[in-house]
Amino acid sequence: MIEIRFPIDEAFAQQLEDYFCEEYQEYWSIEENRLTHENFLRGFFEDQQVLAEETASLRKEFPSLPDDPPIKELPDQDWKEAYKLHFKPWSERGLHWVPLWEKDTYQLPEGEEIVYLDPGMAFGTGNHETTRLCVRRLLDARDEWGSAVSAKRVIDAGCGSGILAISAAKVGFTDVTGFDNDPDSVRISLENEKLCDLDGRIDFKWADLKEGLIGQTGDLLLANILANVLCDHAELLCQSVRPGGWLVLSGILASEVKAVHAVFAPVVENHTGTLPDMDARIEGEWSDLCYRF
Repeated sequence: MIEIRFPIDEAFAQQLEDYFCEEYQEYWSIEENRLTHENFLRGFFEDQQVLAEETASLRKEFPSLPDDPPIKELPDQDWKEAYKLHFKPWSERGLHWVPLWEKDTYQLPEGEEIVYLDPGMAFGTGNHETTRLCVRRLLDARDEWGSAVSAKRVIDAGCGSGILAISAAKVGFTDVTGFDNDPDSVRISLENEKLCDLDGRIDFKWADLKEGLIGQTGDLLLANILANVLCDHAELLCQSVRPGGWLVLSGILASEVKAVHAVFAPVVENHTGTLPDMDARIEGEWSDLCYRF
């Protein structure tokens, strides 16, 4: 295994993180040294050819990528451990998200729930703002619906590591489905489902947005996808929400949220008879939108 490491500044690290959120990738990770506050872009590759191809591809998107970064051969064990550096446990309202390698040491408070994840290089640890925005809406729905959550259906469109669907099952939703257009994400979601002792409880499948939603409706539809994809499928997304349900959109830059709302508001009005106010939350450079039907 070959490692390449680029020193980068904080602003560039944020640009790359935003890009990786929107574009599926399996080779790159971003890390910050908490003591020195230095940032690095790290890549891990099977051989020199893949390294050269992926670096050239990334440099087309980011011409300012530093030249001549250090490259070194890694023993297999170093490769397996490297991606763990940037995934730390976090919790909110009685639900904890914990990396698998801390399963034996993490202290879970009595009466609370835990989601174990081993995302590898896939997107979906919950550390990115777009995922956290969705998780908070999920917990809002749990809190508002109370014991009725067991009769509600959750759809996780673009499931990534499965974190949202698994979280829904952990807080009491019993009818949960998730899909993604990347087969590796579906595989990782199924593995994480087993890690959380939910094997068979969630219906994960490989599908794009149209395939995943045609003929399907849910009480809580979570769509953490690109803003332009959301807008292109506004009617499909809205028609997939049951009366009394919620549509939660994420993956939206804060600078785009008004434009996305302008697309969705009239579509929601066609379904509900009421023009919705903009219910948006902003975290960092990212925003969500929530519509009630």
